[in-house]
Amino acid sequence: MFSCLNLIFKTWIVSQFAAQKTFIEEAEGAPASWLGELVLAIWFTTAFLFLKPTIAGVPSWKLLFIGYPQINFARPVLFDLIRFVIQTSWLLLFQQQTKHVLSTRIHQVFNITVKRIKSAFYLPLNTLSLGVQWLEAWATKPSRLKSSTQAMPSKPQVKRPHNLLNYTLFFLVAVLAFLCFTVPFNFNAQIIFVCLLWALAMMFRRMPGRFPTVLLIILSVTASCRYIWWRYTSTLNWDDPLALFLGGILLMAETYAWIVLLLGYFQNIWPLNRKPVALPVDQTTWPEIDIMIPSYNEGLDVVRATVYASLGVDWPKDKLNIYILDDGKRDDFRDFAKEAGVNYIRRPTNEHAKAGNINYALAQTKSEFVAIFDCDHIPTRAFFQLAMGFFLKDPKMSLVQTPHHFFSPDPFERNLASFRDIPNEGNLFYGLIQDGNDMWDATFFCGSCAILRRAPLEEVGGIAVETVTEDAHTSLRLHRLGYHSAYLKQPLSAGLATETLSAHIGQRIRWARGMAQIFRLDNPLTGSGLKWQQRLCYVNAMLHFLSGIPRIIFLIAPLTFLLLHSYVISAPAFAIILYALPHMVHASVTNSRIQGKYRYSFWGEVYETVLAWYIAKPTTVALFAPHKGNFNVTAKGGLIDKSYFDWVFSLPYLTLVIMNIIGLGFGVYRIGWGPDDEIGTVIVNILWTIYNLLILGGAVAVAAEEKQVRKDHRVAVALPMSVRLHSGHLLRAVMQDFSLGGIRVKLEGYDEQNHLFLPNQELEIILHRSDQQFVFPTIVTYAQDGILGLQLAPLSNQQQVDYVQCTFARADTWTKWQQSYEADKPLASLSRVLRVGASGYQQLLRHSPTPVKACVRPILFFCEFTWSLRPRHISTRVSNHANF
Repeated sequence: MFSCLNLIFKTWIVSQFAAQKTFIEEAEGAPASWLGELVLAIWFTTAFLFLKPTIAGVPSWKLLFIGYPQINFARPVLFDLIRFVIQTSWLLLFQQQTKHVLSTRIHQVFNITVKRIKSAFYLPLNTLSLGVQWLEAWATKPSRLKSSTQAMPSKPQVKRPHNLLNYTLFFLVAVLAFLCFTVPFNFNAQIIFVCLLWALAMMFRRMPGRFPTVLLIILSVTASCRYIWWRYTSTLNWDDPLALFLGGILLMAETYAWIVLLLGYFQNIWPLNRKPVALPVDQTTWPEIDIMIPSYNEGLDVVRATVYASLGVDWPKDKLNIYILDDGKRDDFRDFAKEAGVNYIRRPTNEHAKAGNINYALAQTKSEFVAIFDCDHIPTRAFFQLAMGFFLKDPKMSLVQTPHHFFSPDPFERNLASFRDIPNEGNLFYGLIQDGNDMWDATFFCGSCAILRRAPLEEVGGIAVETVTEDAHTSLRLHRLGYHSAYLKQPLSAGLATETLSAHIGQRIRWARGMAQIFRLDNPLTGSGLKWQQRLCYVNAMLHFLSGIPRIIFLIAPLTFLLLHSYVISAPAFAIILYALPHMVHASVTNSRIQGKYRYSFWGEVYETVLAWYIAKPTTVALFAPHKGNFNVTAKGGLIDKSYFDWVFSLPYLTLVIMNIIGLGFGVYRIGWGPDDEIGTVIVNILWTIYNLLILGGAVAVAAEEKQVRKDHRVAVALPMSVRLHSGHLLRAVMQDFSLGGIRVKLEGYDEQNHLFLPNQELEIILHRSDQQFVFPTIVTYAQDGILGLQLAPLSNQQQVDYVQCTFARADTWTKWQQSYEADKPLASLSRVLRVGASGYQQLLRHSPTPVKACVRPILFFCEFTWSLRPRHISTRVSNHANF
């Protein structure tokens, strides 16, 4: 019966759309099952009775194929009939109606009106933007700075009126700011104030330059300070002791976050972006340098590349001394040092770990400068050419630090599949924060990829041994004595990141404990020698590692209301939104502007959540017992034989997940059966809980360790090179990636008939460095479609040096890598973080025991089934569908 109906309606379709022959061809291939014939019959009946020749600009007959993307008419399944009815209703009642109401003419008028409004709105913006650009150019003009410096009087007495004027202006600004932060508003006034701040922020966000960033910071500080003032004066529940206690804990956590936010703005308000200082032309005036490569338990393969790269750096060989500092007392390291022609130092004891190792070597060496590289950090050829000029220009310069760049993915990048797609955790510190510190002469020593002047280092007693973050503590002591530091943002070396989540967390625990120890033993806020700007930079670095407890508080705060029915914020839901939302949104927009190239929005939430539980205890203990805790060496160069879920390290987050799920259930219950006047508060806490669950999902996703079986990490590049056959013919090629063991190349103009490569075939590759070329023997491991996998044949010592110089020691490789990241898009970043959170629960289910899967799968199936019933919007801009 359905087939007969379909035949009748096919004839009708042909009469209505005679030119559309394609429909008949498609319809003839329609399903023969009774369910498919029924669906088609219902569709044809609907099309005949209700539909016009076109719906939303799309021919009705085409909607059978493009209008039902959730249905496969060739293989209909159960409940497709329900999906068909829902989608048809959507097309008839909503999408078609929308197109009918908003006709083409209305769309045109609407678009013209919007454009005019935008033009009128942004007219003052364009004028203001030009004024801000002129002001910034005028303020930073070198000639003006020079003339103003020359015009400054030399006598201190003459400066007093100028300083008095500055202090007066500062006092007036402080009073106005205090009034702006503290004046109480009713709801209507607060709404107007929030809208005004948002409009200004959107204006300044569109402007280029640094001054608009400063204006965004001012707006963010205004919104945040009003929020904190409102929290302290209007939201504490003094009538309920439990609510007051819990609310006070939450307020302390928010105060900590507010202080860190303000210190971060100060630290990064004007990054210095220092440029290299040229060296003297006469190389005889260049100083002598000791390169120290400390090692404890790393494999020899990890150390080889660093030694070979050090042998090839561009510096007079008679003024360069290379030392392997072996704290592991290994004979193979001693033999390799002799073979490579470098020095070897083995100390009899192991006290104070890496700091003690370097201090022992300082007593055995004598060069004026000391360069320190972790054994996996490979320096580029131009390292000293670019970094040493600062010392020769400034005799008080004691430290030059360069970034730690990693060519292997850390656990976040590997387990979240974000390597070279999203800036990693360290990019913010080495890309922005250190550059901001440099503005205030507060660059930290980071333990590697740095040069120190020996005299100041010995003056402070060598590398500090009182804390487990000996590097930052050493730079603090140098700054206390009035010595200067510099940061060169260019990546001039590259190393290995931690392989596993447990190793990564262990490393961060050491950093957090060490910073807390410094805060307790050598507090930068007290003592002499530091400028106030340096004190704030150091304090901000130390407070950052105290984020464990506040982060945990934020993850469980909404549960105090959902589970305990305790009003930790004693205010209407609408008031919370009016004060808290501007504080969070302005902070997010401003930090996106400042940090956009180095950390994407909301990813810091995932990083801090993973670390929160594990740094909370050691930092707290270090504040009360600073001498507890030992130095732990970060493992590098390890392998992961198979994928697994790290249940041990994820247990705290699984506990928090369960708690938040329970709280979410209570929230749903309160919406349905709780008091009506609490609905707004319940919804706010439910949304907060859902956000926490998704962030916790990201932390869970990181615990799903992905397999890592490559001993030598591959670095993706695109470098021209040549392949030489035994016949002497040269083939042009592009190097696609390289490692310490081999390379992968793509041949240009590849012809399979003329060039047949077999496994184990011997070839030679020609790599270029500046105007030189180097030949290396290789063996073919695979060949397909012009792609060759080549394994390096045994190389001589000099060939090893040359190969590392042509690959890992190329500074342009790492510079291009850093420049490849796109600017941050907060909403897109939020969307991806939420997707990562959802994927974390999928990973958790995949690695869960079978009974857990059996319990959860019906719930997931019900959610997926319900979601599959939703109607789909059909694009109205498609006028010709060639493939439907």
